[in-house]
Amino acid sequence: MGSAAPYVRVPRLFLRQTLALGGATQTTGADLYTLAGTTTADRLVFTLGKFGVPDVFDTNAYAHDPRQDFMNWAMVDTGSFDYAADAWGFSYGAAAEWYQDWWALRAGAFALSRVPNSKALDTGGGQDQYVAEAEERHTLWGRHGALRLLGFVTRGRMGDYLDAVALADQTGGPANIAAVRKYRSRAGIALNLEQAIDDDLGFFMRAGDSEGGREAYEFTDIDKSFAVGLSLKGARWGRPDDTIGLATVIDDISRRAKDFLADGGLGILVGDGKLANSAPEHVLETYYSYAVRSYLHLTADYQFVDNPAYNRDRGPVSILGARLHFQY
Repeated sequence: MGSAAPYVRVPRLFLRQTLALGGATQTTGADLYTLAGTTTADRLVFTLGKFGVPDVFDTNAYAHDPRQDFMNWAMVDTGSFDYAADAWGFSYGAAAEWYQDWWALRAGAFALSRVPNSKALDTGGGQDQYVAEAEERHTLWGRHGALRLLGFVTRGRMGDYLDAVALADQTGGPANIAAVRKYRSRAGIALNLEQAIDDDLGFFMRAGDSEGGREAYEFTDIDKSFAVGLSLKGARWGRPDDTIGLATVIDDISRRAKDFLADGGLGILVGDGKLANSAPEHVLETYYSYAVRSYLHLTADYQFVDNPAYNRDRGPVSILGARLHFQY
């Protein structure tokens, strides 16, 4: 289940180093991690410290920054990508990126929270996540595009839904995932596409699947996710710095997770005490970002959510949002 609220990551303590390997010279803009400058097309990039895993992995030009584009979590990132993070979205870790010609490879290792979705990170090396991503960059119809395939493996103390349901059957109480946690693994994959259609219009798609027999550890209660959307700049109506976005996402959880919720279990964000009538959650989101000035944007956002928290007996729900973004 994706949240309606923005989930903004601001870097804490990190070191980023780029090693040029040759190729064409490229200009890089300033962002949260680097100053504006130049680099080469072929390069190695190393990031070490405390930062957000999605600031390196699962990026997308049209849907990845809740300060500027979509707000729903399953559009900002692949919903089933249960990336390592504390309650504020950060982790201690290291990542390496190798850019070469039309492709790139990334790999990283990160600390999990001591307890799933908690404030304190496990810095002792006992609970970790490993992430790898391959990126292919191409030109289609004379326009830039990129396709990324990501995989992750999480190793930590987590609960199995079957164990929680079995314990609830024995005790007669609600299913309690915390009571059955032990050292286990949980893995997943994600596919991520961005494609420019013309100078102002871009398309994105995300699809993900993760092991649904065990609890989501950090991000949110999604085992399967599929999102598609469009992003359009406002040059057509004389507002080149404005952006309008439209996207939809379908999220779902495993049969085991639904049985766990039906037995009164609680996930990271979901849990009604019962789940008698389950269905995938459907979200439609649209936003309009209005450039008041080049450094100041005002956004109106609307989300329509059907079967919220996978429950046919709830919703549909309409969510209105507004955002003011100042940047210099």
